[in-house]
Amino acid sequence: MMTPNPPHDPTPGLIADALRGDQAAYAALYERYAAGVYRLCYSLVFNSQDAEDVLQDSFVYAFKNLHRFDDTRASFKTWLYTIAVSRCRNTYRRKRFPLLDIAQMFGLDVAAPDHESPEAEQARQAARSAVNRALTELSPNLREAVVLRYGQGLTFREIAEVMDCPLKTAESRVRLAHDRLRGVLNDQGRALLAELLRY
Repeated sequence: MMTPNPPHDPTPGLIADALRGDQAAYAALYERYAAGVYRLCYSLVFNSQDAEDVLQDSFVYAFKNLHRFDDTRASFKTWLYTIAVSRCRNTYRRKRFPLLDIAQMFGLDVAAPDHESPEAEQARQAARSAVNRALTELSPNLREAVVLRYGQGLTFREIAEVMDCPLKTAESRVRLAHDRLRGVLNDQGRALLAELLRY
């Protein structure tokens, strides 16, 4: 089912202009979506250079196939994310992942408060490492689901569209990811996870 574009979204007009050959419209589409696509890619491949490569490849493919985009079937964002996730899968299947930086993954600044003691900061960093390890231990499907939900703010319906699965499966994957993460984290890690997942 299609996820509608938000009110006053310039995307449909930009797509129409791009299809007529307006290079500025292509640039505007890239500018509008590149940061989100990069963050999505980084969250899945855990390497900035690989994420940049997938980002570029995804936009090249999307722009070459823009005439195939059907706004009655998906929003442009969902369609673009579907392309990016597919290319990320090709990358991360070939690689062993380092620990990711959770702040970059979720696009957050999770620095310690100014008044936090060195001991509290050390505990926070340990908790952050626990969250990092737990996320890398998720299966690709569960990691994709939790990244799309909390890293990108997608609805369950949008997640289902991007992952090409039923709505209930998308909901189940996010729930399973929660369960797996909570199952391997210590108390501090669970608290940090809860803080991050509220965003």
